[in-house]
Amino acid sequence: MSVSVTFGEEKPAEQAAETARRLAAEGVHEALAAGDPTLWGPEAEPEAAIRLGWLTLSRTSRELLPELGKLVERVRAEGLDHVVLAGMGGSSLAPEVITATADVPLTVLDTTDPGQVRRALDDRLDRTILVVASKSGGTVETDSHRRIYEKAFRDAGINPAERIIVVTDPESPLEQTARDAGYQVFLADPNVGGRYSALTAFGLVPSALAGADVERLLDDAAAVQPLLSQAEGNPGLDLGAALGAAALSGRDKLVLEDSLSEINGLPDWIEQLVAESTGKQGKGILPVVGAEPGEAGDELVAGIDSDGALTVSGPLGAQFLVWEYATAVAGRVLGIDPFDQPNVAESKENTGKLLDQPELPVGTPILVDGPVEVYGELPGSEAPKDLSDVFTRLLEAIPSDGYLAIMAYLDREAAFDAPHAEGASFEEMTEAWSAADPATLRAQLAVRTERPITFGWGPRFLHSTGQYHKGGPQNGVFLQITGAVEEDVEVPGKPYTLGRLQLAQALGDQGALARRGRPTVRLHLTDRAAGVARLLAAAREV
Repeated sequence: MSVSVTFGEEKPAEQAAETARRLAAEGVHEALAAGDPTLWGPEAEPEAAIRLGWLTLSRTSRELLPELGKLVERVRAEGLDHVVLAGMGGSSLAPEVITATADVPLTVLDTTDPGQVRRALDDRLDRTILVVASKSGGTVETDSHRRIYEKAFRDAGINPAERIIVVTDPESPLEQTARDAGYQVFLADPNVGGRYSALTAFGLVPSALAGADVERLLDDAAAVQPLLSQAEGNPGLDLGAALGAAALSGRDKLVLEDSLSEINGLPDWIEQLVAESTGKQGKGILPVVGAEPGEAGDELVAGIDSDGALTVSGPLGAQFLVWEYATAVAGRVLGIDPFDQPNVAESKENTGKLLDQPELPVGTPILVDGPVEVYGELPGSEAPKDLSDVFTRLLEAIPSDGYLAIMAYLDREAAFDAPHAEGASFEEMTEAWSAADPATLRAQLAVRTERPITFGWGPRFLHSTGQYHKGGPQNGVFLQITGAVEEDVEVPGKPYTLGRLQLAQALGDQGALARRGRPTVRLHLTDRAAGVARLLAAAREV
């Protein structure tokens, strides 16, 4: 089965058809399929020349399968049934989608939250296999996870070399560290950027260990591959033309809808791919995930096997390849380089500088509302009366073509610990979870504005929409949520804990946004559970 792109609205269909015809006349379809790095201009060419390996992964990644098959056999024979993936951005999002779609368990650590990491550590450590995945080999979150697990394994009398698998690029610092420690290493294609790496070792190794059929992913991608060099019936060209043309016409908020799809969670992966690839030079396409489509004129609803202004249907492996191709095409239409991420490093550098200070400069709250401290600057000359007033002012500050981004540096699984009555129905448990989940704040505020609201878990989103926030259009309003840490986790060999790192990441990104004049407010929960309850209550009062 291949991928199809169909249209439910006349205007996007006409714009896409016209743009696709122009691109085909320019030979873009053949040039991209052949890996031509000149498609995005002379400034982009050096980066593009080393970033087009994803076009042939359906063939080249098969070289991994024999060694991967032996590893899976060994892990099964040893009874290691708890697969943990330590990775950020492109190293975690694809495996998360693959395993969720295959309905096989994978614990993903793309966080610096001490509670979330401790929960993974406390779960079947004696049966845990850890995949440490980092393209650069220097990702601070992943390095921290590796160090923490190495100590935990040793403390439990387990040899880390028997439990840690490393996925990285050739000659990265992590490769040498891993080989010195005796870890099995899978090397990924260095000519593939992180967000295009779904079908490399980064996507395949943890997914196969968890039990997914990764060969089928490659087969499905291979089935669509011949279409990508065609001028007609090319789903990648049609989708990329639609995304680029819609953004140029002002519909640059891409609402991703997948309620009818058997693929589980693909919009989260698309969010990183599209936001980080296009959000730069004051341009970009903003993906909006997990939200109900609104009536804003700048929204374009894209359905994954679901109805929308456009609908993309097909199996997961083929979807990966088609969306990658389409994003590269959209970059050409928008006139940007879809393979660089010029603003991602800034927040990382800010975090490093903050960690070097004796104390983190948290500042003085402008308001304390029960268990919630408010930091930052709000529009208006008067101090806010309460938390509802803070929300009201933030919503009012969103430009007519803008959005609100909620960024929660918290434990994204903590809501599942919310108490519920014994014998409660699934609906009652879901209601209890929702009432304890900071992500519920997005839905509560969304009904009070016509503008899109995005939600991201920090620092996960820094490797995704973080590029768009800083490099995209100057029309975002930003709401950070941080929380007090009751029980921290030491990072062996480093002078900081996870809790300190997590807060430094929030402050570092806040500084990067503030320097661009982008309104940013931080809400700090001095008691996490009570703080979330107060946030949601205040949102209902707006």
